[in-house]
Amino acid sequence: MPQGSAREAAGETAVRTEQDAIIAALAPVVDGIVATFGSFCEVVVHDFRRPERSVVAIAGSVTGRAVGGSMSEIGMKLLAAGDQADDELNYLTRTREGKLVKSSTMVLRDSAGTAFGALCVNLDVTAVNQVHVLVGGLAGVTAVPGAPPTTTFGDDVTAVLDSIVDARQLREHKPWDQLSRAERVELFGDLDRQGVFAVRGAVQQVAARLGISRASAYNYLAATRAG
Repeated sequence: MPQGSAREAAGETAVRTEQDAIIAALAPVVDGIVATFGSFCEVVVHDFRRPERSVVAIAGSVTGRAVGGSMSEIGMKLLAAGDQADDELNYLTRTREGKLVKSSTMVLRDSAGTAFGALCVNLDVTAVNQVHVLVGGLAGVTAVPGAPPTTTFGDDVTAVLDSIVDARQLREHKPWDQLSRAERVELFGDLDRQGVFAVRGAVQQVAARLGISRASAYNYLAATRAG
């Protein structure tokens, strides 16, 4: 192996070793956080280097995932942002089962500033919200907050990808076969910006969801990236 290539390989190994060490150090922390906050808390460590099975450590059971599970739409957006990703703090989502979840997702970086994972804290605040509404009603204060977006959590990345594709297509208010080429390219561009195509096999899955050929999907993706 040429000397330059050897140095490059050694550098890549050192980076991976550092990132692995950070994840390993955080793994036991998730149990301590959940032990502090109780059964309504879930803490997850994600490894962006394996987006289709990014959950490498988890404690608590708010979203029903396990080690080897996939990231949500929020995680995919951070993945798509790369090193420009910012922490997402104190945001509300609703699971498909109806739980109201308050979350903070903090990006993990190595010493070079490379974003390679995330630590996510999820709190099931469904009961707290119900009490808030009840007390507000008794006090004559009936503020109606906006409905939080529904987020797909699961161990199978297929369900997450399907949810993102379906939500994006619904915004067009018409089926795929009625979209112009510009609208189709725009749809693929939006999916790409959300990190969908960072997942292995995503192009084939998106093509199947939209009812188009894999070749067509690759062409639309190439067109949006060329533009």
